[in-house]
Amino acid sequence: MSAPDSDANAVPALASVLPTAELIHDRAAIEVAIDGMAARIAVDYAGIRPLFLTVMHGALPFAAQLALGIGARGLDIEMDYLHATRYRGATSGGELLWKRRPEVALRGRHVLLVDDIVDEGHTLDAVRAWCTGQGARDVRIAAMVVKRHDRCVAGLCADYAGLDVPDRYVFGYGMDFHEQGRNLPAIYALAEGA
Repeated sequence: MSAPDSDANAVPALASVLPTAELIHDRAAIEVAIDGMAARIAVDYAGIRPLFLTVMHGALPFAAQLALGIGARGLDIEMDYLHATRYRGATSGGELLWKRRPEVALRGRHVLLVDDIVDEGHTLDAVRAWCTGQGARDVRIAAMVVKRHDRCVAGLCADYAGLDVPDRYVFGYGMDFHEQGRNLPAIYALAEGA
């Protein structure tokens, strides 16, 4: 069997960028941050059963750990998910594409949107507006990481934020590098110029 033709536009393999990537947050730091978020959420939603909406795919590892941390503190949540993306495997965003909307009715509900990262916030802003348009009583955002820069959509911020990351392309712990590396147990940033 012959080797495939090389393509100058081919996506690099994760194995080619990981050795030079910078470790930003290890698993222990991520777990401590998520535990702190779970504690704050459990206090803020005491007496309320919020709708916990996970933004797929990136938020999956974070959402699972956050949900368990909330449950360990005695707060029950109703869970559903949505899939809206601007990236589709690329490293920069485009137009919002809805792949799946929640099945649970949002009217009158306290909604907690759970996402992996707040970068510029366009996806979360559109999703939050959609939830409000569906009659949600309150929409808050829980994000594992927030990117440090000043380009975020006006008025959008994470109500519950775990960690900060630099203004570089980050991946791991749910976040991808061209649909690779989502299951890495830490967060990395691509090397400058990679």
